[in-house]
Amino acid sequence: MSLEHPILLKSFAHIDQCIGCHHQLTPQAYEVARRVIHSTADFDFLNLLRFEPNPSSSDHFPSVIDIAINALGQSTPIVADVSMVRQGIQTLVNKTFQSPLYTAIDYADPQKPGKTRTESGIIRCIELFPQAIYIIGNAPTALLALCQAIAKGKANPAFVIGAPVGFIDVLEAKSALSSLNCPQIRVEGNKGGSPVAAAILNALLTLTYRIKHS
Repeated sequence: MSLEHPILLKSFAHIDQCIGCHHQLTPQAYEVARRVIHSTADFDFLNLLRFEPNPSSSDHFPSVIDIAINALGQSTPIVADVSMVRQGIQTLVNKTFQSPLYTAIDYADPQKPGKTRTESGIIRCIELFPQAIYIIGNAPTALLALCQAIAKGKANPAFVIGAPVGFIDVLEAKSALSSLNCPQIRVEGNKGGSPVAAAILNALLTLTYRIKHS
């Protein structure tokens, strides 16, 4: 079963033609970046994505992509921060490994003053699913709460996609994630968003499916 629509493949071919060999990403990391570029029409993402541990053909330890492929192939639960991220990955999740899929905002606690709904929801999800895959595409407060939980040993995510967008707390949240010894794919700077986070996860799902069915 092919997971990629012919129009998507045509878009990938166009992106490949535009970029050529002018990048230093491994083939798998490039597939992630290309999917993000397709979703955003923004070639800046070729240089904004960070993979840690970094994929490199010369390394002998698992990269974050290796870790992600292993986690996705085992149908590890996935926690998205908002509904737009969930909607963006739902189709491929259902077509591939049918991982349990949760949305943090659905677990929001209105009784927690001073916290955004997504922040309180992510705190509850951490309590319920401390080893899940976490995808943050909208709410920097949720990413900050997740980073604090990781630093305190209350969460041990399989891996984290950190791609909130905006100006308030966004850089701080991404900086907090970068300081952690946690498998992660993040977007540097103020750019990001739900389509970006979903594109990263969808690229990883496609890679995993291809490997498992090769």
